[in-house]
Amino acid sequence: MADRIELSRESIAKDWLPRYTGMPLEEFGDYVLLTNFKSYVDAFASRFDCEVKGVDMPMQAASNGEGLTIVNFGIGTANAATIMDLLTARKPEGVLFLGKCGGLKQSTEIGHFILPIAAIRGEGTSDDYFPPEVPALPSFKLHKFVSEKIVDRGLEYRTGVVYTTNRRLWEHDQEFLSRLRRLTALAIDMETATVFIVGHYNDISRGALLLVSDVPTTPEGVKTEESDRQVTEDWADTHLELGIEAMSDIAVEGESIKHFVF
Repeated sequence: MADRIELSRESIAKDWLPRYTGMPLEEFGDYVLLTNFKSYVDAFASRFDCEVKGVDMPMQAASNGEGLTIVNFGIGTANAATIMDLLTARKPEGVLFLGKCGGLKQSTEIGHFILPIAAIRGEGTSDDYFPPEVPALPSFKLHKFVSEKIVDRGLEYRTGVVYTTNRRLWEHDQEFLSRLRRLTALAIDMETATVFIVGHYNDISRGALLLVSDVPTTPEGVKTEESDRQVTEDWADTHLELGIEAMSDIAVEGESIKHFVF
């Protein structure tokens, strides 16, 4: 009988990260931008004149050769958990999620940026990692770098709590809308809480810079293909540039962004 092969979590991640992204482990940088949009990866590759890997794979990735990598992991909390687990194969110094969200308050207008101070775990995926009582938090030092870049550009941003859900179609559900109002969340998305919790589980410093793309609590504010296209045209370049500048500065300054272990 052939010897039984023992598979460790690390060996699985080292095998699957290149399989999902088409990028060899040695090409991943110490700092990683995560996004839901292939267009962000294409824009990153164009800016740094580098190749997009994994075009025909579940995730696309590009590295600028200077320590910064971007990955389009897709949409939803299952994919967010997957990429945050697979990144343990590389053990990056920091990960910043560039996503879109729906604004839930009058103070969150389309085109505003949000740096979440926490995320409500309404998605269920994160329950596989920690009990519900464990809060989904970013690494605040990482957010400090991002906030400085936003202020330098004279742009609007908000801080607050984001609600993360697995539901994509909920705008019609009055009971769900009423619950959102009681929770007093600033915005709603489908990935942030999972990125934070799985990052905590894997000891990866993490953050999120969210772009308000719609105001779904009003009938006229529900996202459509046309409205989303307009937000992308107006704000996507700035969104990506803020992420690149913040993570590049962290790499240059070499400042630790890790928390002490709880």
